[in-house]
Amino acid sequence: MKKRADIVVTEQGLTKSRTAAAELIRTGNIIADNATVKKPSDLISPDAKIQIITELPYVGRGGVKLAHALDTFHIKVSGKTLVDIGASTGGFTDCALQYGAKKIYAVDVGHSQLAEELRKDPRVIVMERTDIRTVTLPERVDLAVIDVSFISLVHILPRTKELLAPHGEVVALIKPQFEVGREHVGKQGVVKNEQAQKEALHTVLENAEDLGFSVQGITESPILGGTGNKEFLAYFTLSPVS
Repeated sequence: MKKRADIVVTEQGLTKSRTAAAELIRTGNIIADNATVKKPSDLISPDAKIQIITELPYVGRGGVKLAHALDTFHIKVSGKTLVDIGASTGGFTDCALQYGAKKIYAVDVGHSQLAEELRKDPRVIVMERTDIRTVTLPERVDLAVIDVSFISLVHILPRTKELLAPHGEVVALIKPQFEVGREHVGKQGVVKNEQAQKEALHTVLENAEDLGFSVQGITESPILGGTGNKEFLAYFTLSPVS
């Protein structure tokens, strides 16, 4: 019989209390059987393989993903102005700051999610309850980093392009479960069909090229998504204007 995640973590001796376990879960630092545990009340097997990732240098797991892309594609962030689309707790924002970003517009349709330390950072402009598709920024940005859920990147990239400076760049996290049809999404929202994953990538990359982006590269995320999905990071640049 499954139990609450905070109870399982505590019973396995990984934390001193349920309160401590709950805090680790809320900050995205508990992985059970290769999937991030979302809430302390989530039900998991008492025998689940639990990993604690508090050693992460970022406020969220997303930072690990973005760092992988920045390193893989040799993207320079130092001194640049960014927009973080789908900022959530701020994993991407935190990573970009540590890579030397000058300013970051942290945009999210939700609210009260961004880590307090990032809210207090003068380099971060918090834009909560804000839909990127209708947002207006006071300046063009050098780099857009994107991590959105429950919406296809096809609906996000057009406005993203309009927010970029002529030399603009994009790092987008591609989540197949939000790019394919429902028939390809299995239990717990996982896309296991490799052909469906490839079709998701093709759809996003083709759309980016149709918008005038040049696809510079794509790499698999070093860690799975929150529900156990394989994810990908794509790097786009604006094509020269003739």
